[in-house]
Amino acid sequence: MGKGDKKTRKGKIIKGSYGKKRPRTLPKRKSESTVKEEAVKEEAK
Repeated sequence: MGKGDKKTRKGKIIKGSYGKKRPRTLPKRKSESTVKEEAVKEEAK
């Protein structure tokens, strides 16, 4: 279970793939309430 094993984290890093053992870190999206609050602030200006 090392660099050549595609099912392990190390193997996925070497291979450059993602999956259950190595999930992608996606940028966090704004919640709907935050978006609505920003829209209200823009209207107030």
